[in-house]
Formats: sequence, C-alpha cells, structure tokens
Amino acid sequence: MIAAVPLSTEAEQAARRVMARCDRLAELSETPGQLTRVYLSAQHIQANRLVGEWMAAAGMTTWQDSVGNICGRYEGLNPQAPALLLGSHLDSVRNAGRYDGPLGVLTAIEVVTHLHAQGIRLPMAVEIVGFADEEGTRFGITLLGSRGLTGTWPQEWLQRTDAQGITVADAMLSLGLNPIDILSSQRNINDFCAYLELHIEQGPCLQSADLPLGVVTAINGARRLNCRFVGHAGHAGTVPMGHRQDALAAAAEWMVAIETLTTERGNNLVATVGRIESFPGAINVIPGEVKLTLDVRGPEDEPLEILLVSLLDKASEIATRRGLTFDAEQFYGIKATACDPQLQLRLAQSVEALQGQSMLLPSGAGHDAIAIAECWPVGMLFVRCKDGISHHPDESVTVEDVAFATQAYIDTVLSFNP
Repeated sequence: MIAAVPLSTEAEQAARRVMARCDRLAELSETPGQLTRVYLSAQHIQANRLVGEWMAAAGMTTWQDSVGNICGRYEGLNPQAPALLLGSHLDSVRNAGRYDGPLGVLTAIEVVTHLHAQGIRLPMAVEIVGFADEEGTRFGITLLGSRGLTGTWPQEWLQRTDAQGITVADAMLSLGLNPIDILSSQRNINDFCAYLELHIEQGPCLQSADLPLGVVTAINGARRLNCRFVGHAGHAGTVPMGHRQDALAAAAEWMVAIETLTTERGNNLVATVGRIESFPGAINVIPGEVKLTLDVRGPEDEPLEILLVSLLDKASEIATRRGLTFDAEQFYGIKATACDPQLQLRLAQSVEALQGQSMLLPSGAGHDAIAIAECWPVGMLFVRCKDGISHHPDESVTVEDVAFATQAYIDTVLSFNP
C-alpha cells in the first residue's frame, strides 16, 4: 500500500495518543491480567469518567445519560441544526482485546480535538457517544447503549439478570442510575443528521489486500438455529454399515454441504456450525441423535434467506436418504443493515485520497450502527487489525494504521463543512 499523500505530524501524534488511551482504558478491568469491562460495573463508570475527561479536554460539554452512555457535544455554528454523531462502544467481552470499541470512541475525540485546535466550527454540532453496552456480555442483551438513544429499550430488559442473579434495574440503582428514567436517554429524530462509526475490521480482508482502511457497505444480517438429526442408536460392532441410521454421519455430511453450498453462493455469505452434541456419546455406540447449531450471515436479507432455505432443504434430503428425521428451530434473527450510500461516498473519498484506493466490504460482526440505523443514516470505517483477530488479547493495530484512520475520520467530518 502506497499513500497518495504523506500523513501529517498531527495525525501521527493523534494516533499515539489514541493508542496510549486504549492502553489506559485496558487497565480498567474486573479481571486481573485480562480485559473484562461489562455494563453497569465499577469499571464501566470509571471508563466513562476517564473518557468524559478526554472529551472535555477536546472542548466538549459532557454528560452521562440515563442508560449509562458517556456523551459529549462540540457546538456548531447553528445550535438548532441536526448534529453529526460519532461513536462506538466502551464495554468488552471477557478476556478481550483493547481496540474493539474504544478505538472508535478515542479517534472520534481526536476529530473534535482537531476542530477545537484549529478553531473550526461546523454548521452543525458534533456529538460523540461512548456506548455503555454493545457486546451483551453481562446480561445477554446486545446494543443496550445504542438502543437507549433510539428509545427501543423494552421495559422487560430491566428484569434481565446476570450470572449472579442481579437484575439490570438493581445494577443501575447501585451506580446511581434510575431505571424509571431510561427513556430520557432517547434522542429526537431531528437531533442528528448522520452517524459515523470507526471500528477495527475483526476480519482478515484488509490485511489480505494490504490496506489500512476500508469502507463498510452493510452490516450482515444473521439467523441462528438449533438443529437436530434423529436416527437410531445401535451396537458399533454388530450393525452392518448399510443398515445404520447414524445421526452423526448425517450431520457430518450436512456440515460439508453447508461449506460447499455457502461458498458456491458467494455474495459475502457465511455459514457456521459452531456447536455439536452427539448422543448417547459412547465409543461403542452408533450415534442415534445429534444436536447442532447453524449460524448464517450475509449483507442482504433476500440472498441470506434463499441460502438458509437451501441449507435446510439439503439437511432434510440427507436425513430422508439415510432413514433419519431432521428438524430445526430459529432462535435468533436480525436483518441486514445497509450503510448510507452518501456516507459511504464521503468515507471512500477520504480513504482513497490517503491510500490510493478504497476497498468496500461488509461487516460480519454486529455494531451499534445496527440500532442507530433505525433512526438515522449510518456510515462505518474499518481499520485493519493483525490477522483479523478480535475478541482476544492478541487483538492488534499499528500506530500508522490508526494515524491513517484518524486522518480519514477528520477529513470525512470536514466534508460536512461547506
């Protein structure tokens, strides 16, 4: 990769500041020697306070909203104009990496730092939000923070419990948040004109292309199913091969078919069997029942549904041919989220000016942009991460790539200034 223009000293300094702040946030963990920062924990509030200080130093007014998001506002020339919203999340999975989420919040602060240092006021305000819970690690509910802004926070979420039996409501009260006030975090549809989110790719595509940055076209929709083949258990030594109703053999055939059929479809579709259980599970017994999960994802809903139907039809065909039964039940589904074409164009122009070309790619992972897109146009910028590793302590980005990302972010935000 050859940059079209050299990076400024300011961008490099900003990148080093971002990296140092990611390191500082990584120290706020409930698990010694690991990074675990979950919703409504002491470390969550500590992170909010620290990020709030960095926002204030960049010239922003700050507040923590009713669901625990940390927010900042850098005023524009017209206080009544819909603001440009930047953000990502500050929570983590267990034993996490330090860049998934915080990198997007901290580079956004550097955008405002640049505006403030240069005395630039855009026609609209710039707001930044560090979302309180995107991962769903503690309570098993994802996008808690971003759904606070959109007002799509069901009351029943307050009664969800963590592994210790603590409800969301009780956890909120323990930190001084009032469960009765959760809807006060909802923002008016006219408050924002667009949302931009910077995030590590969490995949290997940018590294394979030798590019630091990419522009996201869509966030994959997903379907998750519990599936089951039922045959007949039998003695491993006495039942001839042609007389068996081996549920595990059927499942294995289907797993290979899933890989083949999904690859043939293309269109950035992916399918995964992530868990499998064989019963009775004895070394000398033919498996009579197999339970397995299916996770199917893609950037467009129609091709995703067509693939899913074909995979389930294939499973039924395999089961019938082998004298077994097959059933499947979907327990999770989320629609694909398209990124706004105009925001893609703005990001692509900034990226191309820096690295000579712009790579478009979908996001296989979920992001806060999913919730925000229900109310406002969204755009996403991806940053290369080493070997595509994420949700792991080995998660890694380079200072140079973060400098490119910060500069592209600044340039994109400045494109809103006529």
